[in-house]
Amino acid sequence: MSFNPSVRNIAIIAHVDHGKTTLVDAMFRQSGIFRANEHVEERAMDSNDLERERGITILAKATGVRFGETKINIVDTPGHSDFGGEVERALKLVDGVVLLVDSSEGPLPQTRYVLMKALEAGLPQIVVINKIDRPDARIQEVLNEVYDLFIDLDAREDQLSFPVIYTNAKIGVAKLQPEDEATDLRVLFESIVANIPAPKGDPEGILQLQVGNLDYSDYLGRLAIGRVFNGTLRLNDEVAIAKLNGTFQKARITKMYSFEGLKQVDETIGRPGDILSIAGLEGITIGETLTNVETPMPMPPIQIDEPTIAMTFMINNSPFAGREGTYVTSRNLRDRLDKELLTNVSIKVEEFGGPDAFKVMGRGELQLAILIEMMRREGYELGVGKPEILTKQIDGKTNEPLEMLTVDCPENFVGVVIEKMGMRKGKMEKMVNHGSGRVRLEFLVPSRGLIGLRNEMLTDTKGTAIMNSLFHGYIEWQGDIPMRPTGSLISDRAGKSTGYALFNLQERGDMFISSGVDVYEGMIVGENARDSDLDVNIVKEKKMSNMRSSGADEAIRLVPPRLLNLEQALEFIREDELVEVTPKSIRLRKKVLKQNQR
Repeated sequence: MSFNPSVRNIAIIAHVDHGKTTLVDAMFRQSGIFRANEHVEERAMDSNDLERERGITILAKATGVRFGETKINIVDTPGHSDFGGEVERALKLVDGVVLLVDSSEGPLPQTRYVLMKALEAGLPQIVVINKIDRPDARIQEVLNEVYDLFIDLDAREDQLSFPVIYTNAKIGVAKLQPEDEATDLRVLFESIVANIPAPKGDPEGILQLQVGNLDYSDYLGRLAIGRVFNGTLRLNDEVAIAKLNGTFQKARITKMYSFEGLKQVDETIGRPGDILSIAGLEGITIGETLTNVETPMPMPPIQIDEPTIAMTFMINNSPFAGREGTYVTSRNLRDRLDKELLTNVSIKVEEFGGPDAFKVMGRGELQLAILIEMMRREGYELGVGKPEILTKQIDGKTNEPLEMLTVDCPENFVGVVIEKMGMRKGKMEKMVNHGSGRVRLEFLVPSRGLIGLRNEMLTDTKGTAIMNSLFHGYIEWQGDIPMRPTGSLISDRAGKSTGYALFNLQERGDMFISSGVDVYEGMIVGENARDSDLDVNIVKEKKMSNMRSSGADEAIRLVPPRLLNLEQALEFIREDELVEVTPKSIRLRKKVLKQNQR
């Protein structure tokens, strides 16, 4: 085995919001990728609008920086376990990981998840404790928690001797001890070069390049992003694509790029350890191998965790269909879902009870909500059903997915949180009081119990609870879990809502719309305070008559409506309700619109 000593491949892994993408920014700035006068966006790696808005990374992306003679290829991974499919593939491309931990929050469930995947893959780690400038930093305790986490995940002796670096990614400094003086990230770069092994591989051997990610370019079609494990790849070579079903397909390499900062650089040769983006490969998918035509040697495919949650996507068949969106037919919907399957491995799609509905399965509510939001922005209209969990038969018994939930809340809300989780069949595993006024609770709870939990939890803790969950395995079916205790207020006719009707209805519950909004029969306009559904006339106008009455001219005072965003709407609905999603609005409705047919 020969080495490619001038290359290092690393993935930056961490819990959401611990500063991965910010650290990559600082590495860019200090490796001289940008010109001195070049304008650079903050969090340059979060490239799509949704990522920038929410401040989260959704897609794993590759980039490269240079440090002296060494090229460091970096893969920025998502922190949410909903996008775990992205993390598993990213780890396949690299030889080591940088584990980032917030100096105040410490290791959280997703830290555990990404680290577990890295240890399973046997990758060496560098631990980086970030945000050391926080006023509530607990640097030593957090380091001890990281050691505990490694031991908890059955790390080997040699894996416990990881180097630790202290950083403040925002201003771009790295130190070996928190009290050291430093002005740049040199310590981090040196540590990566010293501790992460150079990629192995024989440049003279049989070609093996495994595809770990896909991209799409309007000019070049589908781009396969992968890493050369063995052999050498040259421009215009003829290669064989080893498909997942065992067949081989010939293709020619028409364009090859490597990553430097945010740009792609043309390459003519790929050596072992290089991460490349390749054009000209029609129909290639993730996990497939490029290999020699004469002596093919495919690599084992990448294993991805099973989906645990499903939603029904259907065409929008409400009276307002086609008013706001461009793509409204089932053919459009099918094409868009097929396109998503090309680049997103952790989603599965099946037809569901007819040509107009599809069952979309994914890793979590957030992942599917992001997909719906992306479709909505592209001009699609669709109806979405309530999220449901996917059960599994084990030894003839029905099993359901189980999640590990971490709740961080102030001491005075501990009772409320434990009570809430008890109702949802949660079992408390651990409770830690850091002495800072906040308590961390760990529960094992069925995935069903988490649907709709976030809203209730935030209401009960006055917005102070922080919740994170992680797939933990399967458990026997836990019986019924009580869901939303309230009913819906449903419009019983079409028209425009009026202030007069809203004023008389607001004692009945919370309203979701303001006055002057178009409604149709069967549309949900509010939440009833009681547990039954109530059909209401929300378009009623005040009768004008010639008779004077004493209370005629009292001003009406309307309570501001509760406008639901997409995630809140998906959590709110029941089995017989749908969320109607269009580019401009999110409406709730009954599956059966006519009152006399419900």
